Amino acid sequence: MKSPFACVFAVLALLGAAPAFAQQQGSASLNLGSISSPVLTLDSDRVFLESAFGRRVAGEVEGKAAELAADFRQIEAELEAEERELTDLRPTLPADEFRVLADQFDQKVQTIRQEQAAKERDLNQLLDKEREVFLGAAAPVLERLMRRSGAVVILERRSIFYSANAIEITDAAIALLDETLGSGIEPK
Repeated sequence: MKSPFACVFAVLALLGAAPAFAQQQGSASLNLGSISSPVLTLDSDRVFLESAFGRRVAGEVEGKAAELAADFRQIEAELEAEERELTDLRPTLPADEFRVLADQFDQKVQTIRQEQAAKERDLNQLLDKEREVFLGAAAPVLERLMRRSGAVVILERRSIFYSANAIEITDAAIALLDETLGSGIEPK
């Protein structure tokens, strides 16, 4: 198991390389304020969810989730009606005939549950896929932010116990991603 200080030592080693890296990059003008640091922090969830791309994806997923919920409510109402009919039939049928109908109904309910669960998994997979597309498209933009601030690494903000807010670039990343990627849909 790695020592909790291994990450600290790795960052310190990178700090030694930062001045040479910054000199190679020249002076680009991106609105990072006065951020000039070999280490930057970023909240990747915020970058995704607050960017135009992430807001578009969230809207699409929420729309599909609402459709799925509406479909499920309709199916649920139909199943409740069918269950009431079955319950009303119970006193009029021999036990073995009723058992067959009850087993068929139970199987139908189980099949519907499996289908709904598969639809939910598909929706989660869509969100994961869109997030991967976003991260792939965001990589060059984040690399530009690194170069322009003289950084050699961007660390996930939630993985850091404590840091100065001066090295936090989430807002700058969102702004540049919105400018560069927009919602992620090509204009027609």
